[in-house]
Amino acid sequence: MSTHLETQTFAAEQEWLSLWRSGPTRLRWDAAPLQVGDKAPDFELQDATGAAHRLADFWRDAPALLLFWRHHGCSCGVTRARRLKDEFAAYRALGVKVVVIGQGQPESAADYARRHQLPCSVLCDPMRIAYRAYDLLDGKPSQIVFDAPEEFLRVDLEAGAGLQQARRGTERAVVNSPWQLPGEFVVDRSGTVQLAYRYQHCEDWPNPLVLVAALKEALWACA
Repeated sequence: MSTHLETQTFAAEQEWLSLWRSGPTRLRWDAAPLQVGDKAPDFELQDATGAAHRLADFWRDAPALLLFWRHHGCSCGVTRARRLKDEFAAYRALGVKVVVIGQGQPESAADYARRHQLPCSVLCDPMRIAYRAYDLLDGKPSQIVFDAPEEFLRVDLEAGAGLQQARRGTERAVVNSPWQLPGEFVVDRSGTVQLAYRYQHCEDWPNPLVLVAALKEALWACA
């Protein structure tokens, strides 16, 4: 691991522990969330090489599937990466763009994409600005650590610190926000949301047939 990546990982671990201590805070929408028919928020984010891209670049010429990840140490993300590789040929056959958006910095994103062989671009949103704009909420412990011992459901600080220590240096190192819920969005070439899928728990993966159907609708919407 490079020194720069080690520094970023340490900072991300400190962020995780701090947010674990404070618990989830954004559990409700203050207004109607982003939904079908709304214009998709556009932001400039860095990719895994540090180059800047606008989200609109991904839906400019074809519909886009935006995949908001939890964090780079989440075991459900490992499963989503495997599922994405299995699904990717269907998306490629439609000619659409797929992009993963994660909490990490570019070096962390590059390491994650390499280890899990992600077949698409990975963008970085360490401040979770795009996450908030797409109205992705925090999850309660019952949505995030539902399969863990009760001390995790109680957000016990010692249990959280022990988990972090046990996973340090592994591909499941706990980093960034522990409470962030994922989401997946289909956006057509006009920048209009055609599907807004927000996970109800961290393993609430969407049926790929639904994603393919929504991407077809997005293609037809601008035909």
